[in-house]
Amino acid sequence: MENKEALSESPAATSGSGALVIRVEVAYATVAKQVLLSIEVPRDCTVAEAIDLSAIRAEFPEIDPAPKTVGIFSRKVTLEHKLQDGDRVEIYRPLIADPKEMRKQRAKTEGK
Repeated sequence: MENKEALSESPAATSGSGALVIRVEVAYATVAKQVLLSIEVPRDCTVAEAIDLSAIRAEFPEIDPAPKTVGIFSRKVTLEHKLQDGDRVEIYRPLIADPKEMRKQRAKTEGK
């Protein structure tokens, strides 16, 4: 996975838990390319704001402006979810086919 540094224009961090900014990662992958951007965002930043601040849409213009499914470390969250230092925001692509239906189809084919 590609790892790029993308720093937003944020106020300088202070030491300790009173930091004005936190560091998070924003990840997106296609079959051909995976990108993981490390950025600094304001302490009260939401998932949606982090996606916008990361500028990941410059590399993947197909990303929906309001992705339907996002997560943090493989756990689904809403776009309004507040981030914590060290979170990895994951933008999920829509499924091409229903996994349950695909299993049923494979079972029919393999059972013959």
